[in-house]
Amino acid sequence: MNQFSSVIIRHKKSVITTFAIISVVCLFLFFFVDVNYNMVDYLPSDAQSTQALKIMENEFSESMPNASLMLENVSLMEAFEYKEKLLAIEGVTQVMWLDDVMDISQTLEMGDKEIIEGFYKDDKALFSITIAKGLEKEACNEILSLIGDDNALTGDAPALVFIRETTASTVIKAFAILLPVIILILILSTTSWLEPLLFLLAIGISIVINMGTNIIFGEISFMTNSISPILQLACSLDYAVFLLHSFQDHRKKCADVNKAMGYAMKESMSTVAASAATTLFGFLALLFMNFGIGADLGISLAKGIIFSFISVMVFLPALILSTYKLIDKTQHRAFMPDFGNINKVLSKVAIPAVLIVTILLVPTFLGQRKTDFLYGNETIDPNTRYGRDTLAIEEQFGKSTVMAILVPKGETAKEEMLCNELCELDHITSIMAYAANVGAAIPPEYLGDDITGQFYSENYARIIAYTDTAAEGDVAFNAVESINEITKRYYGDDFYTLGQSANLYDMKDIVQKDNVLVNWIAVIAIFVVLLITFKSAILPFILVLTIEAGIWINLSIPYFTATPINFLGYLVISTVQLGATVDYAILLTNTYL
Repeated sequence: MNQFSSVIIRHKKSVITTFAIISVVCLFLFFFVDVNYNMVDYLPSDAQSTQALKIMENEFSESMPNASLMLENVSLMEAFEYKEKLLAIEGVTQVMWLDDVMDISQTLEMGDKEIIEGFYKDDKALFSITIAKGLEKEACNEILSLIGDDNALTGDAPALVFIRETTASTVIKAFAILLPVIILILILSTTSWLEPLLFLLAIGISIVINMGTNIIFGEISFMTNSISPILQLACSLDYAVFLLHSFQDHRKKCADVNKAMGYAMKESMSTVAASAATTLFGFLALLFMNFGIGADLGISLAKGIIFSFISVMVFLPALILSTYKLIDKTQHRAFMPDFGNINKVLSKVAIPAVLIVTILLVPTFLGQRKTDFLYGNETIDPNTRYGRDTLAIEEQFGKSTVMAILVPKGETAKEEMLCNELCELDHITSIMAYAANVGAAIPPEYLGDDITGQFYSENYARIIAYTDTAAEGDVAFNAVESINEITKRYYGDDFYTLGQSANLYDMKDIVQKDNVLVNWIAVIAIFVVLLITFKSAILPFILVLTIEAGIWINLSIPYFTATPINFLGYLVISTVQLGATVDYAILLTNTYL
């Protein structure tokens, strides 16, 4: 360690220059990292909805409807004319409306009222639109230009465009809130106005390097792109604080700043390394998820922790030694009290605190396991165009989702029986299928591909079910299970389901298993690191149990307040809180020992 620190100290200007060059290069590379906004792409390859999507893409020229459009104050013929205009937009591959299920030249009184009102009601027309993958932004923007501000567009494709356009601004807002808080805390906990800026510069450079080196993956998820910088900052800022505090302590004992930094690097190395290792293994546990978003997020965060560790132990010492005179000139009085009597206070509340936490262990452990999760994008902001449009369509036509059922081709009579039974299910508003709309009595061979192509491929028949449920939740997932149960009676396991609810149902099933696995791996990995650090079996157990108790209490609050949380929030909190707060446990224990 002495040789390592002496090299850094002797070549501090070269170190700073090297990090500056690497940062500029990585900042440039960052803009070439592709971002994937579709969470479904991260479902495992053996998930039935993933297999269904591959079959749909390979066998059918038209994919699932992924947008809904509501036109206000239009007649039937005006709506039909709009349908033709929509079909002319590049990226729009299919538009389904009332004319696809009945002859609109007839009086509406002759048709099924429930079916009609699913497409046309109170002079408002509702279209189901299919937009090609990769052309969502262009197609949605052109559709919005066509319909103006008085009409509404929602669905998976518009949601994808909305997320893409708002993610960057959301991250900026998060940093705008987080940075002032962090700076305030650092000002209160340091004695120089310059020190907080040095901390942020050291961690900021590691964040830029981490984001730029994501180019090696070619593509990362929008979740990783948006939250990894924030988490990296929050989890690794402590490392810089540890080093600087050690440097300040040694400056009081040693007049030579270079020697003081050498001692500080040697002293803080074990603490920072142990803290980084526990956080690192907490993030690496995400790699064991079947849901690919875990590996995508975990490897980026783990890489970020490594870069933060290197930046703090290499770049920050060089930076401090280059600016220590400015640090001395910008000294201010200590704003924090010395907490000289804190031990007396803590000793008095120690036993009551242990008793309270012990009492809370069981109910909070059980509560956090029963927390309701959100897997999709059901949270709507009415202050956005997408949010207003979604609420407007739901107010007029109710909630609606689309689900495709792929069954083996060749038994039209069986398809008709299946469609009839599906129509009887609660929350199924309509069925689009050859057997339901054309009829089993007319062989598909008698009709052209323009009619049969949307229902049949070479090997599969496609049945599209419209529901009046939200995309997720107990009602939606019960509807998915009911559809699966009925279809299984006719086709055994030889069928596939696809759609937002079916995708989220698969996601829910996979994530629930992943949560248990990831938490156990993170706990065991961090326990082993603590075991190696302290060479004691009791201390790691006490520290991990203490931190887990805090996690259980934290994550049980949504359950006891009946507030659902995003599944990724739960997963990240459970691993990050474990990996991040163990830093304090290590620091406190090292100081005590």
